[in-house]
Amino acid sequence: MKRYNQDSRIVMTLDAGGTNFVFGAIKGEKQIVPHFSLPAAADSLGAVLDNIRNGFRQVAEALPIPAVAISFCFPGPADYEQGIIGNLENLPTFKGGVALGPFLEDEFGIPVYINNDGDLFAYGEAIAGLLPEVNDLLEKAGHPKRYRNLFGATFGTGFGGGIISRGRMFTGDNSAQGEINRMSNKLYPGHSAEESVNIRGVMRVYMREAGLSGIECPEPREIFEIGMGRRPGDIEAARKAFEELAIVGGNAIADAVTLTDGLVVLGGGLSGAWPLFLDRLVDEMNTPHKTFSDRPLDRLEIKVFNLENPDQLKTFLAGERHQIVVPGSTRSISYDPMQRIGVGITRLGTSEAVAVGAYTYALHRLDGGRI
Repeated sequence: MKRYNQDSRIVMTLDAGGTNFVFGAIKGEKQIVPHFSLPAAADSLGAVLDNIRNGFRQVAEALPIPAVAISFCFPGPADYEQGIIGNLENLPTFKGGVALGPFLEDEFGIPVYINNDGDLFAYGEAIAGLLPEVNDLLEKAGHPKRYRNLFGATFGTGFGGGIISRGRMFTGDNSAQGEINRMSNKLYPGHSAEESVNIRGVMRVYMREAGLSGIECPEPREIFEIGMGRRPGDIEAARKAFEELAIVGGNAIADAVTLTDGLVVLGGGLSGAWPLFLDRLVDEMNTPHKTFSDRPLDRLEIKVFNLENPDQLKTFLAGERHQIVVPGSTRSISYDPMQRIGVGITRLGTSEAVAVGAYTYALHRLDGGRI
């Protein structure tokens, strides 16, 4: 996968949320303009577009040389290939569809690329985060196995995902790829996985288990600290909140990797609480199904390892290599029958991974590459 960490071109970026638009610029995979925010919500579409346009103008004025592109994440539903944003719950002024990409191209005279944050997060981690780190560790361990596929999942305001396959971002026919949030909820049939794998889900379970009302409920960061025994509160309720996230999230991710067969990286605001949920999430991915004759059936054809656990990481890197003889000859080759993947936490940080993904995506497209 080509790196642009020594590239001198500049790309302007935006991290668009329902509350704020956060602007920046990247050169050589590094931020070169301090982030700043403008309000996302406004009374009219014109006011929202003014904020976006003015934000990029402010970035452009701070650059030493002109940017070659604009590349950023924006919530869906959308037709990302055409740069059209659809009906957004948090930004109702976009109702009916808005050609945001073409609008910005007309304003700034440079190409504009828009993607989903889950896709760009996974892309950034595949380029400069977990994926190359794991392959470097395998090389240092003297193991020939290399990983080329990555599923990225974000745990935060929502439950998002992105798929990278052999250096390319997987894009669906409706810009709806990697939408793991719509998978079924193992604990609450009839509900989506996202109902348990987000900030609201963690707080809902803590309130229920601790017998609190909404105004009394602490934020997830505090719930994590309670669960770790670092601050007063209902420790069992805190652990139950993250256990439910782990079960539902692990079940959904296990379904996803039956199709992707690659590493998994977790990001988003809740990923920092991994000491409370990652072991349970990996256990859930390894929990067997049953046959109708009541025999256990491996949930996956591959074994899942927690890459943040030193003992599991050691086993993951070592594998089960041995030599097998080629039939009809005296020649032998190395064979590792341990089919395995690993789950790890973002190495770049979620925002940085999204930025690296956006930067690389733009330059790759400018250089004639396909995604």
